[in-house]
Order: sequence, then C-alpha cells, then structure tokens
Amino acid sequence: MSGQTESGTEFKSVYDADSLADFDPATQLGEPGSYPYTRGVYPTMYTQRPWTMRQYAGFGTATESNARYKELIANGTMGLSVAFDLPTQMGHDSDAPLSAGEVGKVGVAIDSIEDMRILFDGIDLGEVSTSMTINAPAAVLLLLYQLVAEEQGTPAARLTGTIQNDVLKEYIARGTYIFPPEPSLRLISDIFAYCKAEIPRWNTISISGYHMAEAGATPAEEIAFTLADGIAYVQAAIDAGLAVDDFAPRLSFFFVSRTSILEEVAKFRAARRIWAKIMTERFGAKNPKSQMLRFHTQTAGVQLTAQQPEVNMVRVAVQALAAVLGGTQSLHTNSFDEAIALPTTKSARLALRTQQVIAYESDIAKTVDPFAGSYVVESLTDDVEAQAWQLIERVDELGGAVKAIEQGFQKNEIETSAYRIAQEIDSGERVVVGVNRYTMEEEDRYEPLRVDPAIGEQQAARLATLRAGRDDAAVKAALVAVQEAARGSDNVLYPMKEALRLSATVGEVCNALREVWGVYEPNDAF
Repeated sequence: MSGQTESGTEFKSVYDADSLADFDPATQLGEPGSYPYTRGVYPTMYTQRPWTMRQYAGFGTATESNARYKELIANGTMGLSVAFDLPTQMGHDSDAPLSAGEVGKVGVAIDSIEDMRILFDGIDLGEVSTSMTINAPAAVLLLLYQLVAEEQGTPAARLTGTIQNDVLKEYIARGTYIFPPEPSLRLISDIFAYCKAEIPRWNTISISGYHMAEAGATPAEEIAFTLADGIAYVQAAIDAGLAVDDFAPRLSFFFVSRTSILEEVAKFRAARRIWAKIMTERFGAKNPKSQMLRFHTQTAGVQLTAQQPEVNMVRVAVQALAAVLGGTQSLHTNSFDEAIALPTTKSARLALRTQQVIAYESDIAKTVDPFAGSYVVESLTDDVEAQAWQLIERVDELGGAVKAIEQGFQKNEIETSAYRIAQEIDSGERVVVGVNRYTMEEEDRYEPLRVDPAIGEQQAARLATLRAGRDDAAVKAALVAVQEAARGSDNVLYPMKEALRLSATVGEVCNALREVWGVYEPNDAF
C-alpha cells in the first residue's frame, strides 16, 4: 500500500535498484566521518561510546531543579539540559508584572547569580556537560554559568555545553524573542567571539528546527529553514569580522525525531550532506569540523497524547530509535506524562532508561549507519535533500532568512503544513492511537506533578533581599557600561559579566539592552 511521506512526496510500496538509478555512493555517501558526512560525523560513531544521554529538566525553584539534576546524574545521565521558565526566557525577573502566574511553571526560575549557584550546588561544572535551552537572553545565562563555575574553581576553558541561542526560529515558530533581528544577530556574533576567546569548548549556538517541527513543519521544511537560519548566523559572524573556521566548529543543531522512522533517518542524513556543501561551497570552510553538522535530538513532544498517556512510552522508544539510527550526537527522551504536566521523577527516570536499553541491550550501536545502502532510506534521503534545497533556494531568493521572516514565508509554509496534518487527524486519515482510533471511554486516573504557585512570591522575596544587600551604585554603573557597549561596537558580554558578578538581575540586564535596542514587534499581516 503506497502513500505519502511526512514531507508530502510519494512513499512507494516497494523500493528497488531502479529507485537509486542516479545514486552515486562515492559522492553522496562517502565514508563515516568524512565529507559529505552522510553516514555520520565521526568514523566510529557509537561503536566506541554511545551518544550523550541528556534529560531536559527544570521546574519551580533552583533548589527543586538541583535535586532533579542530582537524581538524573545518579541514574546515568551524561549531560544536563536546563529548562528555564517563561519569564527567564523572556528576560524578565520573577517580580516583574508580566511574570505573574508563570514563575517556575515550564522550567526553573533564574533571576540572578544566587539562583544559578543554587541550581548547580554540589555539581562539578568541570565534569558535566550542560545544555541550556535559552535564546534571547542566552548571553546572560551563559555568563551566570561561567561565573558560578569560576567560583567553584573551574576555569572557563574547561567548560563544555551548549546554549540554544537561536533567536531567528523564535520569530518563525516559538515567540520568546526580545530584540529585533539586527541587534539579536549582533549579540549572537558577540557570543561567538567571546566564547572563542574565553570558553573555547562551548557550543555557541544550537540552531533549532525542533520548534518549527512542533509547530507543524514537515521534515524537509524543518531542515531547510533551520539550515537557512544557520546560513544567516554564519554570514552575520563573517560580516562582524570573524573568520569562518574560527567559530563554525562550535556551531551545533537541534532537531526533532518523530515516529516516522524511515523518513527521520533520511532527514538527518540529508541535513548533514546539505550543511557540508553549504559550508564548503558557500563559505569556503577548510576545517572539517566547520563542515560537520553535529546535532542534538529530542523526541517529538507534539506527538505525545494526554489520552492513554502510557502509550507515549512506545512512541518515545520509536522516536529515540529513529534519532540513533539517524546519527544524533546527543538525545533527550520525553517522559510519557509530558502531555499532561511536568514529568515526575519516576517518568523522567523511565525516559532515560529508554535510551539506555537502546544503547546497551540492542545491537544498533554496534555498527555505523545501519541503513546505508538501503533502497528506501537512500531514496528518501535524496528526496528530502531535494525538497530542502528548493526551500533554501526560495529563502535566498527572498533575501535570506531574516528578509524571508519579515515577509512571513517560513511561518506561512509551516502553518500550511500544520493545517494539513490537523485535517488528516480530524478525518481519520492520519491515525493517532488513543485519539481517533482505539480510544477508551474511561481513562485511568493519573496524578501529575504540580508546581507550587507560591514560588513567584518566594522568588520576589529573594530578589528584594538580593537588591537590599548589593552595591546599587556599582550595579547601575555596570549597567550603563552594558548600554555603552550596546550603542557602540565593543563586545557586550564583557560588561554584562561584570554587571552579573555584582548581582545585577537577568531582567535588569535585559532591560538595559531593551532601552538601547528596542523590542521586536511582529508583523501581524502574516
């Protein structure tokens, strides 16, 4: 029975040698760890060591999140992945009027260096790799992390991890932006330069397609718009005077993994091939590390259901398998209860165990790129690549990612795909187990984890104590220095670090920049 791929092309019922009539293994496959990296960015991939197993966690107060991190580390997590609450993501303090009702709900509340100290209390930042899902205020949170590490006695040169730092996708699909595109790109370029000099092992950006996919993007749209954003960041850094091979090795990416295993594997392989070509042919990158598309994967939260939530365990296992077969460098597996509320300790541990079973009980990690040469996967890889190139070229025709965003191109394409998916679910053409087929009249009761609504008041009280005990004159002078750098061409991270060291808050630093750069106002016409 034939049908369509998620990206909308024909899915043949049988693939054979004729499906690969134009396939050239030498140029399209290569060897693992070699250009064009279709088969993976490292020669041995998981045969020597598995991917980094991360669990995205953070809720309530820094104290509560610290306990969850220690629990995950004790259970075998190789890297931490921090979820911040919405006020922190938007650069607002917990006592700001706009923060009311949102403090600690979708992640941990971080207002100052004091919160960051508590968040990583008892965790050696020289030994753990930390990913932080933060975008517009990424520089602020990175500097707080560096300051705490230095207080622990860990030099910045030893720190490893990633900041998401991808604001362009916020304009397209997510909405947690602060500044307009031009100053946002300037801030990102400053981060690239700062990390090269101060935190050389840090991944300075995780260019993200995950949120576009969650908004409805197809696999081809996900990688096309993500790589188009990547082009914009690379060009911005070059325009700021950086040499491509000085910063490109620290670029990383972030993708979703859906239940459609074959197309997801093809998507990851196609993305590596496209990026290698972009970096060599468009930007002249010579360093192989600049050509490699290294990426983190998260299983698809959008495919989790509140109905029969235990079925999500199966979905997550299938999605995780697709990510591993596709060659991810790190992986977060969603907890089965995330469609209902924040994950419990038990469900988060089970999500981690899912990865461990794949890594240590299956034979998937015993060979590199298990699907290489498969009629169906190679054909799908070519199909996804061709579709993605068409979209990238369309973005180029519109003047690049920023100009295309301003014209609503990516947003419109994604919304069209999302509408098609919704129609298919409503009609029953697309089966969602427990939702439109194999439903139950009465669901088992499930008790979700709930965040204490008093956290906002607690954080506000902590902020009042912090402000009462610091040198306000020194903080104000430091914030003025941040604004002077923002108005000129000096790297803003250096005065920002000093302000944060003096206990300036996240909101105060972001507000100082808002006064200089303004805030982004979306064009509602699109």
